[in-house]
Amino acid sequence: MSLLHTVVAFIVALGVLIVVHEYGHYLVARLCGVKVLRFSVGFGRALFVKRIGKDQTEWVIAAIPFGGYVKMLDEREGPVAPHEAARAFNRQSVWKRFLIVLAGPVFNFAFAILLYTGLFMNGVPEATPLLAEPPAGTPAAAAGLHAGDTVRAVNGSPITTWQDLRWRVLQAALQRESLQIEVLNQQGHIGSATLDLRGFPTDDVEKDVLELAGLGLYRPPLDPVIGRLEAGPGQRAGLLAGDLITHIDGAPIKTWGEVVRIIQQSPEKQLSFGITRGGRPLTVEVTPESARVGGRTIGRVGVGARDIDRFYLEVSYGPLTSLAKAVDKTVEISVFSLKMLGRMLLGELSWKHLSGPVTIADFAGQSASLGWISYLTFLALISISLGVLNLLPIPLLDGGHLMYYLIEIAKGKPVSERVMELGQRVGLALLLVMMAFAFYNDLNRLLTG
Repeated sequence: MSLLHTVVAFIVALGVLIVVHEYGHYLVARLCGVKVLRFSVGFGRALFVKRIGKDQTEWVIAAIPFGGYVKMLDEREGPVAPHEAARAFNRQSVWKRFLIVLAGPVFNFAFAILLYTGLFMNGVPEATPLLAEPPAGTPAAAAGLHAGDTVRAVNGSPITTWQDLRWRVLQAALQRESLQIEVLNQQGHIGSATLDLRGFPTDDVEKDVLELAGLGLYRPPLDPVIGRLEAGPGQRAGLLAGDLITHIDGAPIKTWGEVVRIIQQSPEKQLSFGITRGGRPLTVEVTPESARVGGRTIGRVGVGARDIDRFYLEVSYGPLTSLAKAVDKTVEISVFSLKMLGRMLLGELSWKHLSGPVTIADFAGQSASLGWISYLTFLALISISLGVLNLLPIPLLDGGHLMYYLIEIAKGKPVSERVMELGQRVGLALLLVMMAFAFYNDLNRLLTG
């Protein structure tokens, strides 16, 4: 995965989410009769400017892509012609101003719901929650879970896929709770186990939560035959579906697990694949690309085993069910994000969980390299995060303005200029502290690998 690939994926994601957020402000402002002077994606020097509509609104792409804004007609920011005073933002009722500001975060949530709805309707291949033997000393081993157990439910909620299980365990681990897990064992008997995560090391944010809990995905001893081929190093090198991998760098290969292990241990290192195709032995040189997974760098070539599909299922739903599940997922992630932020503020959870632009860019590049489904899932998650962040009652953010408007509604008069000025300073200080933590965590991840 090249640096250019990561940067492009990050800028595209950032641009899309900024446009969605600011378009919410713009659209509701227009519906409320407010004149919009400028719609800017980015800050600083304008690289592109186009005036559109009877109001000649400036649509701008600026040089610094980390944000955007909608500039409205406002008497507090400059002189306004008498005939346009009624269209100034500051002349609107408090309820209209409230709706205009609220629209940005709401559009972020709506965008996430739209993406999740499409993903649920499209259907994606998901691993079944079939467990491997848990390592000794892990919570899963202490719970009495064994290889071949299929997870059916967690705390009474049905579990269909491995991702469902990951999400439930992640929530419980970060909140240090126990989980009641219902499983179906290999003999066809239904049992239950208590997964105790009360002592989970929540500071170790770089490792896979399921791995730390001792929950591993069952990997069958499949033959080393290529069945699925994605765009990537393997396809570019000339590997084909149906190829039997017999050797890698001269070492004999017996199972698909050995193929996976060698590839993951060899990022950016050229490997010599000995294969059999149509009864003829061939040699193919393949260089796995690097990818960040669970806090470590591994190699990947974009190939899958021939018989692996029987351990996966494709989950898809109708439009209404998909919409309902998308709303539930968006609400669940939003509430979980707020809970985690609250625990950080109370000192119950490490600030290491706070990520900055470098980590987000890394995730953007990784998700884009895995395909459009992973990238759209990443966009939905970041859109929710942006919506939640902007609703925090911090001056300078949308949530801070909404807080002022709620006070105005309660008191019957606007907040004083002095209070707003003090609020701006406090808000700026809080944002700088959050940014400092985020950048520190980014640098720490880069330097420690």
